[in-house]
Amino acid sequence: MFGDFLKSLLAPEPAPLTEADGRLALAALMVRLARSDGDYAAAEIARIDRVLTARYGLSEPDARALRGEAEALEAEAPDTVRFTRAIKDTVPYEDRLAVIEALWQVALADGARDHEEDSLLRLVTSLLGVTDVDSAMARQRIETRG
Repeated sequence: MFGDFLKSLLAPEPAPLTEADGRLALAALMVRLARSDGDYAAAEIARIDRVLTARYGLSEPDARALRGEAEALEAEAPDTVRFTRAIKDTVPYEDRLAVIEALWQVALADGARDHEEDSLLRLVTSLLGVTDVDSAMARQRIETRG
């Protein structure tokens, strides 16, 4: 289903993502993070939908549909290292930083810091080329908002 998209994303010199493909790839990262602890909790699913609604101005049904596509893409996507490096090469830093903030929202959605989620978030932060300081500041913003 996503074969052509993944091939283009993982090409030796990938072209910049279209807005729609960028949304899908970044939503898939949120899904991957939420699934990383083996408990894809309802709170995390709801948070992904809220993030997609707020970030992209989507209706609730459109956000759910995008998340559904992202769930399918995440299941087919290659390992996190190749997937995130490909995104790094095609998405501007400011957008990658916003993704890290969205990932923190998902990681903290169920009220618990999980070792697997923390570990994956540190890896994704590094692979997306976002600094640890910027990631920590993003986490603090999310924790402050509650």
